[in-house]
Amino acid sequence: MKALVLRGSNNIFQVRIINNNEETECRIKGKVLKEAEGLYNPLAPGDIVECENGLITALEKRRNCFARFNQKGKSVQILAANVDLVLCMTTPASPPFRPRFIDRLLMEADYAKIPAAVICNKYDINKDDIDVEHRLKDFERIGLPVLRISAITGEGLEDIRKLISGKLTVISGQSGVGKSTLINAIIPGLDLRTGRINEKYSRGNHTTIQSCLYELEEGGALIDTPGIRRFAPERVKPEELILYMREFAPFAGQCSFGHSCLHITEPGCKILKAVEEGKIHKDRYESFLRIRDDMENT
Repeated sequence: MKALVLRGSNNIFQVRIINNNEETECRIKGKVLKEAEGLYNPLAPGDIVECENGLITALEKRRNCFARFNQKGKSVQILAANVDLVLCMTTPASPPFRPRFIDRLLMEADYAKIPAAVICNKYDINKDDIDVEHRLKDFERIGLPVLRISAITGEGLEDIRKLISGKLTVISGQSGVGKSTLINAIIPGLDLRTGRINEKYSRGNHTTIQSCLYELEEGGALIDTPGIRRFAPERVKPEELILYMREFAPFAGQCSFGHSCLHITEPGCKILKAVEEGKIHKDRYESFLRIRDDMENT
């Protein structure tokens, strides 16, 4: 029987049998799936598996997956599989606005060929911040949907519902940006545990410890993911990074030094020229340099 993975870890997973909608707990037969060898976690919410007598016997080929590099396990961790949309969630404050973190999420989504949107939650707290709004408008300029919402007041929630309708959507962001609060607002009665911001360090406390899939009555589903303080890229090579930052990609190979250009000080660099002309935001360029530096030093 085929089943949809809802949540789980190690060798035990909660699944929904597709032909009868029954939820049940299953274990991986033999504790190892050959289709998932080398990964930090063998399965993730959104995976489709074959089950027999309470045992998971095989993993169906993934259409895509949203992943990060797990520093502790020194391997790729799949956060969600077979995804239609990634919501990259941030806040203008509490925790502080970190657009370069969003840049990393967007890079992973582009690598996985998954459409993405930027969600600025708690927008009612500090909607007059010029720097925040300037960066959000740049995300819109490069073709990304940007929604300014408040999961507490309800501002923008109808737009979220329209965006995710009928889709398998994963929500990713730092601890404290309100991922679980948003899901509670969209799915009344779910009552996921939420946490307060650590005032001393101005950052969130982890409340979601593993990715979990919650199905929507109107069709589609939301996958809540653990809050991440550092999103480390892994699946992209440093020299390929330019291909997965959408406004950089048209300039790939166009520099005087071709694909050998490092885009730092080289004469005839099309990326540097695009930054000067405002075609690439200076902060996005800084993200590019920092992400590549992380890749080269991992």
